[in-house]
Amino acid sequence: MTVAASAADIRVKTEGSIEEQELSKEEVLGYLRQMMEIRALENQIAEFLGKAVLKGASHLYAGEEAVAVGAIGALSDSDLVTSTHRGHGHGHAHGDKSARTPEARQEHYNKMMAEVLGKATGYCKGKGGSMHIADVTHGNLGATGIVGGNIAVATGAALAEKMKGSDKVVLCFFGDGAVNEGSFHESLNMASIWDLPVVFVCENNLYGMSVPWETVSKLPDAAARACAYNIPGVVVDGMNVLEVRGAVKQAVDRARGGKGPTLVECKTYRYYGHSHSDPRAYRTKDEEAAWKKRDPINALRDGLIAMGWLSEEEFDRMDETVQNKIETAVKFATSSPEPDADQLYTDVFAPAKTTQTDLATDQRLRAEIKADPAKFKQVAYAQAISDALREEMTRDERVFCLGEDIGLYGGAYGATRGLFEKFGKWRVLDTPISEASIAGAAVGAAMAGMRPVSEIMYVDFTPLAMDQLANQGAKNRYMFGGKTSVPMVVRTEGGAGRAIAAHHSQSLESLWTHFPGIYVVMPATPYDVKGLLKAAIRDDNPVMFIEHKMLYKEKGPVPDEDYVIPLGVADIKRAGKDITIVTYSRMVLRSLEAAEILAKEGIDVEVIDLRCLKPLDIDTVVASVKKTGRLVGVTESYENTSFINEVMMQVNEAAFDYLDAPMVRVASANVPVPRAEILEDLAIPNTNRIVEACRKVIG
Repeated sequence: MTVAASAADIRVKTEGSIEEQELSKEEVLGYLRQMMEIRALENQIAEFLGKAVLKGASHLYAGEEAVAVGAIGALSDSDLVTSTHRGHGHGHAHGDKSARTPEARQEHYNKMMAEVLGKATGYCKGKGGSMHIADVTHGNLGATGIVGGNIAVATGAALAEKMKGSDKVVLCFFGDGAVNEGSFHESLNMASIWDLPVVFVCENNLYGMSVPWETVSKLPDAAARACAYNIPGVVVDGMNVLEVRGAVKQAVDRARGGKGPTLVECKTYRYYGHSHSDPRAYRTKDEEAAWKKRDPINALRDGLIAMGWLSEEEFDRMDETVQNKIETAVKFATSSPEPDADQLYTDVFAPAKTTQTDLATDQRLRAEIKADPAKFKQVAYAQAISDALREEMTRDERVFCLGEDIGLYGGAYGATRGLFEKFGKWRVLDTPISEASIAGAAVGAAMAGMRPVSEIMYVDFTPLAMDQLANQGAKNRYMFGGKTSVPMVVRTEGGAGRAIAAHHSQSLESLWTHFPGIYVVMPATPYDVKGLLKAAIRDDNPVMFIEHKMLYKEKGPVPDEDYVIPLGVADIKRAGKDITIVTYSRMVLRSLEAAEILAKEGIDVEVIDLRCLKPLDIDTVVASVKKTGRLVGVTESYENTSFINEVMMQVNEAAFDYLDAPMVRVASANVPVPRAEILEDLAIPNTNRIVEACRKVIG
């Protein structure tokens, strides 16, 4: 193994003999058995695909077995792993390593095959399938179907372990195609600057899908890219299980010793195509044959026979045992039941953490504030956020903040001011400008036991983190059969009003309400923002927490006592009998102004502040509509795709017969938010437009 300081320094060198690594005969025979079992699993899956017994996509690992077995062989039992869509080998090697008896190993093999077939007895109850096999209860943080999607997650898990002071290391597998993804570069940089205990293992099988490596990279080795982040980059023979283990063991020891990450590139080859439908026309038969001559199973078998540690007869018996094992797994999987229909909606969200006592406290405090707001301290919206963060970080040492400019600077709008001085840089982490890795690191840290509050400076920037939040964080619990939780908060801000144009003024909450598995919260008042943020931090689900930039200086009554507001409980900000206005965020203030104007005309308006878009308190809305018979929906989001459209549809389904007039919506114009103040004012809802909408429904 060689450590790369530059591209020219990288060499492929066979190193890592049995003697050098002080491996026992039992350990090496175990590596051979594991590789044979992975090969048998892959060949069986290929057979199922050929007979159309198996539906969907399966990306086979045959040929690459030495990488999974060698790399995982270098770990301790408590270390963590993240995997990829071609992850059967990683899943089997990791699960087999933690199994202590032959019976446990067979059970593990059974669950692997059952998950591939989408059966209820699989590791993920059939919800993950071939691309998402994960035994998260034993430290496999999951396999992702998004190229490079797990790299930031691994970085976040390593951050969590460093913050906890554990000696655990995270092993992150990905293919050569991932090294051209932005998340690869963002994550390696983040891992490097914080010296995180993570080992990045690139399985370079020469083709991203069909395009050869040399077509997409001027550098012959992916490991050469490590020098950009001042970390070691090494290249090893990925067909040699002992060389892989030796290289990864050195990297693991380095990470465990606090010296930071390593990029290990394993040159390997997949025997099958990218997927079952791949005709492999982009590579020659001669090339395939040449790689198969270096088969990792045959190479280790021959080496052990030459050493006298294995005979031909013993190998044949081992092979027979493996075949019996795969037959048992197939019988188990094919005879296992399909998931019950009632499992469709389970595992999307973790159970709520707030209690009936929390709800009662919120109701009491709201009533007291409405009755006599003057008896409470007046607190600015931004200060209420800072207070909530400070209280939760003091209460729970697992809570930490990460994001751009949140440390000494105190955040773009001052909402984290003072936290850096109180908690220090490892609880208030200034990050690179890397939205994807900020979000992904939060996902990984949450899965590894921390409770991160990440900040994306503007909601306009959250699409840069779309994969990490929507595909990794939001879907993990469901994909992995409800066996994991992702307790994280993404704080961001949106909305117009400062004349800063289209890239800093949008209301993109509808993007985030679209994805199952993530909550969306949009508070309007200092009281609400504090109580909801505290609840979000304590919750076991990902929460997109969107603040409005024009609310940070708004002041309002906030109690001194500790309180949380349960997620999914709307607030009737003003009671009325003639019209229901449903709104949220800054438009609550505009709607209340409109209600006061209409009151002078004898029109009594009820203003409902949703506070949370997901979970949505539709019951409070429907009850109001049944009373008033009229509904006006107000939002700062674009009219054609706003979340208020969903609210109106649900009202239509639940209370159509109670409507005395067609529902009306007030939303932003379907144009990018303009810079010119006169145009910005025309683009977004204002008090007069809300008043006119209410007059329209009255008729």
